[in-house]
Amino acid sequence: MNKEQALSKFKELEEKLSHYRSILALVQWDMETGAPKQGVPYMASAMGSLSTEVFRIMTSEEMGECLQVLTEETNKAEWDLRTSASLREAKRSYEQSKKIPEKLYSEFVVLTANAQSIWAEAKKTDNYSLYEPTLQRIIEINREFTQCYGYHEHPYDALLDLYEPGYTVGVLDPLFSNLKDRTLSLLKRIQASLNKPREDIFGQGFDKQKQKEFCYHLLPKLGFNLEAGVLGESAHPFATGISLRDVRITTRYIDDVRSSVLSVIHETGHALYEQGIDPELEGTFLRDGASMGIHESQSRFLENMVGRSREFWTSLYPDLQKTFLGELQQVSLEDFYRSLNIVEPSLIRTEADELTYNLHIMIRYELEKAMIQGDINAKDLPEIWNSKMREYLGVVPPTNAEGVLQDIHWSFGEFGYFPSYTLGNLYSAQIYHVIQQQIPEFHQLLTQGNLLPIREWLREQIHQYGKTYTPGELIEKISGEKLNADYLIQYFEEKFSKVYQIEPAK
Repeated sequence: MNKEQALSKFKELEEKLSHYRSILALVQWDMETGAPKQGVPYMASAMGSLSTEVFRIMTSEEMGECLQVLTEETNKAEWDLRTSASLREAKRSYEQSKKIPEKLYSEFVVLTANAQSIWAEAKKTDNYSLYEPTLQRIIEINREFTQCYGYHEHPYDALLDLYEPGYTVGVLDPLFSNLKDRTLSLLKRIQASLNKPREDIFGQGFDKQKQKEFCYHLLPKLGFNLEAGVLGESAHPFATGISLRDVRITTRYIDDVRSSVLSVIHETGHALYEQGIDPELEGTFLRDGASMGIHESQSRFLENMVGRSREFWTSLYPDLQKTFLGELQQVSLEDFYRSLNIVEPSLIRTEADELTYNLHIMIRYELEKAMIQGDINAKDLPEIWNSKMREYLGVVPPTNAEGVLQDIHWSFGEFGYFPSYTLGNLYSAQIYHVIQQQIPEFHQLLTQGNLLPIREWLREQIHQYGKTYTPGELIEKISGEKLNADYLIQYFEEKFSKVYQIEPAK
């Protein structure tokens, strides 16, 4: 096979894999948003078959031969940036997949497809024992995966690398420890403040149909293209890209309007990333975010730096008041803004305040490390979960549904994913620092309700590239420096010292 033949065959395989993954994403969406319960086992099996076919193509002799020819030193210099990046991502995926036995991979796909409905039922009925055997097998398979992938120091490193290349336990432990210490220090000063926001605003039982109407009103103002996207409902809010012109998000509606609105803003951050990727990357290995952490930076940036800002609500709050006259007519914008940014340790990660959110991630990070190392098993999780919640956040879940069962991620088999949330927060603060320098009128645009220039800046600097750059390359391209955790702490200090009228740390 010469290089021209290899490139043609590679692009053919690349497009086929992209088509299959789009179909899998569509089935996944259906299973989480409306599929009848009795139909789940069959569709889980069907997903297993198609996922196994994807696995076979990715690890096929054809793919291996193409990559061998195209990545030879004598050929590397001939490729443009995108072709080189696509080959880089394909080779990485090929080498990882090649290490996993097909039978084990097929079992894993079917297991996790079924696990999602089992988890949902266990959460709904607060019955952890229903979910425990399935979760235990997912843990065991992930342990097997780490042995297949290989690692230098900690088995968890092999899983971290799937989501955020370049990060290891050795890097994250000191990073998270420092962030935890500085977060707890600020939290202590906040809790001592006598100038606390109102706590009664969001406990009034907001009508769910009105919440839905407002969320649809909100989407285009955020820049979400409703002709290339859908808003649905699910037990756990999520975003998925079927294609670059079919990006779907969900939220859930409870009595507290903050939950649905902030979830929609968060998931729209993911969706804008997907909708903003260069259409020429459709059907390639680059049609995705640079990493889970970079993807999360876009949702956290939109949710927190934009969606929790006073300026953002200056233009939108009158619309929310009109939607909920009885609940908000007598609530001032300032009181609403401060209440939206209440810092109060809570049970649920997705509803956590901006400051203590990372403590929720650290709990999951420590549990995952211990599970993958073999120190704890599924049966141990409820007790250890509650113990860590008490230690980190000072609260204890009264039920497993509000505790160990609250997240869907382990049902997907996604061990190594959770740290991406905190990395996303770190990236988002660094991006926020840069965008304010490059768009001096940033806050004025928010006040005017004009997010288009902000979306276009993100599209130009981040979204369009997909996976063309690695996360490290991308953050350095944007900011001129490597990931710097100080920006997040500075942002927290500046914001919450004003909300709570306390002295920022020196």
